[in-house]
Amino acid sequence: MKAVQFDAHGDRDVIEYGEFPDPEPDRGEVLVDVKAGAVNHLDVWTRRGLPGVDLDMPHIPGSDAAGVVEAVGEGVTRFEPGDRVAVSAGVACGNCEFCRDGEESLCVSFHILGEHVRGVHAERAAVPEANLVPVPDGVDWEVAGSVSLVFQTAWRMLHTRANVKAGESVLVLGASGGVGHAAVQIADHAGCEVFATASSEAKLRHAKACGADHVVDYEATDFAAEIAERTGKRGVDVVVDHVGAATYPDSLKSLANGGRLVTCGATTGPNPDAGLNRIFWNQLSVIGSTMATPGEVDDVLELVWDGTFEPRIRETLPMSEAARAHELIENREGFGKVVLKPDSEF
Repeated sequence: MKAVQFDAHGDRDVIEYGEFPDPEPDRGEVLVDVKAGAVNHLDVWTRRGLPGVDLDMPHIPGSDAAGVVEAVGEGVTRFEPGDRVAVSAGVACGNCEFCRDGEESLCVSFHILGEHVRGVHAERAAVPEANLVPVPDGVDWEVAGSVSLVFQTAWRMLHTRANVKAGESVLVLGASGGVGHAAVQIADHAGCEVFATASSEAKLRHAKACGADHVVDYEATDFAAEIAERTGKRGVDVVVDHVGAATYPDSLKSLANGGRLVTCGATTGPNPDAGLNRIFWNQLSVIGSTMATPGEVDDVLELVWDGTFEPRIRETLPMSEAARAHELIENREGFGKVVLKPDSEF
């Protein structure tokens, strides 16, 4: 088969699309004929190299994909050849105290397809049965292959970790990206008043189309000052921040007393000043979140399949142009998801 791959960490020039040994499904695994799969910021970070993550090379990136079951390994009971499926990339052991309590994303050996082990940006992929969800007929492959990682992440952040309620106010940073545009839709669906930041008029219009009530151009204004002005100095109940060091201080400033900052990433750096004085005096909560449980994945994807939530797809490219897809993500060009399809499917 052909696969997106790299045999060393580095810039986009390390990415190749070439021959790779065909995968065979082991016990409990499903062989998927991949039709489409989105590129995420996670793919960029994995390509550059993550501290403490030692990959088997060559590495196939990709945490999002959807396709048709081609074959199943011994012991598989949920799927059979011909089924339409999408990948949910979080892998849990199923046996530790957290897994047994239904909190698989807290698993002591939790890892992610495409980040810690080979991923799914290839013509075919052997995936654990537990990491697949059914895709109804009529759902486009570009949609099915682009929603799982970002929508499950945003769903757990807002509903499980931040426990948002109808009538609360939520600020979503970076609303033009994958997690950001999912979080705007989920917060709006929950009945929240949604504030969103982005870096251009076009991206702000897209954020409004996703459900944002108020938008702020963070390159033209100080978003914390803007939030203070628009809320009568109260602040918002929840901030969704996946940006990290560059925005963390202003995220804390944007919170109302007793507010919650929920984070799933740190694109601009993981070690900002803690701001403990603001945290204890205003009684703020800083909450971490990673991926989602299988039940949470099912809940949010049902709302994608029925059209309640809609991934915005900025571009669809052949896998041979994976480097260009990474460039779109790195340079923050456009709004929404970048999707790859095997050249044979394009």
